[in-house]
Amino acid sequence: MTYSEWFYQHGDKHKAIMDRLEHLTMDEVIEYFRFENMVEKEPDFCELYAENKKCHDIAGLNCYLCACPHFRFKDKGFSMREDKMLYSVCSINSKEGGRFITEDAIHQDCSQCYIPHRESYIKNVFDRDWFEIMENVC
Repeated sequence: MTYSEWFYQHGDKHKAIMDRLEHLTMDEVIEYFRFENMVEKEPDFCELYAENKKCHDIAGLNCYLCACPHFRFKDKGFSMREDKMLYSVCSINSKEGGRFITEDAIHQDCSQCYIPHRESYIKNVFDRDWFEIMENVC
């Protein structure tokens, strides 16, 4: 699956949930997207939910932004770096971010960055339309 395929499929899943939650306030929506609740009520939202596994091992994990507005990708790549194609980056160069490097590719590794999974951050960028928040990603 390409970055774009995942991005649009995930956005559609997010929209389907938000359509059902249109009667909730912003705070109630953010609460709904807490990991424990999502595992129980939205098991198909994330493939890790079936194993009750978190993508980021933090207390208070919130899944509203199951992708980061600071993540940037291009399916065909940004540019070659030596003999490897650079496919994704962090637009704010988060100090918790890293790189996943294979034989021929470089990808952004966000596994140690928790910025978009904290409720305080989500409240600052909140929009009921996930694609609006993510407009600069691809």
